[in-house]
Amino acid sequence: MSDTAMLRLEGVQKRYGRDEPALIDIDLALPRGQVMALIGPSGAGKSTLIRCVNRLVEPTQGEIRLEGVALTRLHGAELRRARRSMAMIFQEYALVDRLTVMENVLSGRLGYVGFWRSFLRRYPSADIETALHMLDRVGMPHAMDKRADALSGGQRQRVGIARALLQSPSLLLVDEPTASLDPRTSRQIMRLIRELCVERGLAAIINIHDVALAERFADRIVGLRDGRIVFDGRPDTLTPSVLTTIYGEEEWSTEPEPADDADEGGVSPATPMAVHGGMS
Repeated sequence: MSDTAMLRLEGVQKRYGRDEPALIDIDLALPRGQVMALIGPSGAGKSTLIRCVNRLVEPTQGEIRLEGVALTRLHGAELRRARRSMAMIFQEYALVDRLTVMENVLSGRLGYVGFWRSFLRRYPSADIETALHMLDRVGMPHAMDKRADALSGGQRQRVGIARALLQSPSLLLVDEPTASLDPRTSRQIMRLIRELCVERGLAAIINIHDVALAERFADRIVGLRDGRIVFDGRPDTLTPSVLTTIYGEEEWSTEPEPADDADEGGVSPATPMAVHGGMS
């Protein structure tokens, strides 16, 4: 594994009770600035892997290090501080429906301002200014005073992205960001995530079912099956035989879906030259 890795997983395993293990001997190294897509069938362990990184799920064994800090050994205030640098973007958005868009975005500063200042809406002016900038960057400046429950799925995901970035993370953990979105909106959201990673030098692990989106927007693809890594490589090496190894027998020779002209623009999708660092 690369010596320049910002995130390392070594021998990570997760077992839920007496069930079959969800993760088995996971070794990964994620360089700074790399966008990694996790693909694989349902139940392969993708969400479990992401949640083990930020300790929403406790690994059964193994070690996880972020910037040299052993996350698996942290507890209490130390773990809360470490989580500041790991922002989560959720499949179901995890917004508070009764709060405004602005209030939801500002909740990304909870790890810095504390519960009571957040509860009383007493955020520093610098945080408010940054939140306004982030809403503009994700294309939502007009919606700052709307309640979250008045937004479409794509709009809610944009607010979730803005909230995550307000946390000032070095690592994004993204769990099925397009699962509830139509194809065009899915491309827009994946393009936005990639653009923001490039702009800010962020590393990202994205759990995604859509193989075409993974190939188009990730620098690196890791395939999981039955809790094990069965593929780790560049998007252009994801051949039909590799996909069969990950998912089982299927017809992989379908024509790619044409992109809408109005949907194009921004940072280019990943190319072979975009891969950072080595593979684990």
